[in-house]
Order: sequence, then C-alpha cells, then structure tokens
Amino acid sequence: MSALETSAFRDAMSRLGAAVNIVTTGTQAHPIGFTASAVCSVTDTPPTLLVCLNRNSRVREFFNEGQPLCVNVLSSAQQALSNQFASPISMEERFSLGHWSSLATGAPVLEEAVATFDCRISQCVEVGTHSVLFAVVEALRVNQHLGGLVYFNRAYHPLAPSES
Repeated sequence: MSALETSAFRDAMSRLGAAVNIVTTGTQAHPIGFTASAVCSVTDTPPTLLVCLNRNSRVREFFNEGQPLCVNVLSSAQQALSNQFASPISMEERFSLGHWSSLATGAPVLEEAVATFDCRISQCVEVGTHSVLFAVVEALRVNQHLGGLVYFNRAYHPLAPSES
C-alpha cells in the first residue's frame, strides 16, 4: 500500500466542514490567540475539548499543560476576526477587534462569541506536525441568538441562528 499524498489528504479534509474558533490563552493584559477549526468535544464527564495546533506556530510555546485555554466559537458576522487571528500581525493588533473579558481561568473571552469554553489544558500530545491539546472546561457562556460560522471547501459559510 502506498503512502497517501499530503495534497490528496488536505483536499479531502477541506470537505469536512468545521466551526471557526478563536483559541486564546494568557490574560487580558498579555493575550495570545489564533484561529482554529480543528476543535471538538472529547467527553462530557469531565467536560473536555481537544484543540489541534501546528507545532511550528509562533504561539505554540504558550499553550502548555496547566495553562488556560479558551475556545471562542465565532458567529456568522466574525469572518474578519477569523482572518485577523490567522494573519502574521502582532497579538495587540489581533485583539484590537471585539470586546474581551475573562471567566474562570483568566484567559481572554470574546464577548460576542456564539459559545465560549473556558478551560485548563490537562494534556498535550504531539502527533506528527501538530500538538493535540486536551482541555477540561471550567466555565462556559452561550449566546443563543447568534448564527455560526463554518469553514468548508476552503471558504467561510454563515449559519443562520436557530429559531428557538
């Protein structure tokens, strides 16, 4: 069996739609953050998420076991914020958009997020080019009336808010 071509794998993965998130650590005084779509639930007992982060990312050194990690799920109106956090600009410039506060861990929380999962990193596992960060949720917030933002086929797609 031959090795799978990286480009073929990436093309297929582009068809796996995912929520767009801003993942943060640090504090409001010294915030760190990046855009991520590789975020998912692991278990609800205890409530745990995983986040994948490229090992070569300039922010990787700040995401370690015991540190805070906050997943801010973006709304359909926040494509510019996603692009800003994915760009090579400074952290100060990244955090210039949006309104930021904190919950239990002190990590930056985006007030306008669809949902916020305020966590503490319990484990880091290195797999290939990425670090898989497991994070136990300590607090959360949900904005019921906002639509979501997904990334599918290398493009953003808005989701309408639920009718309930």
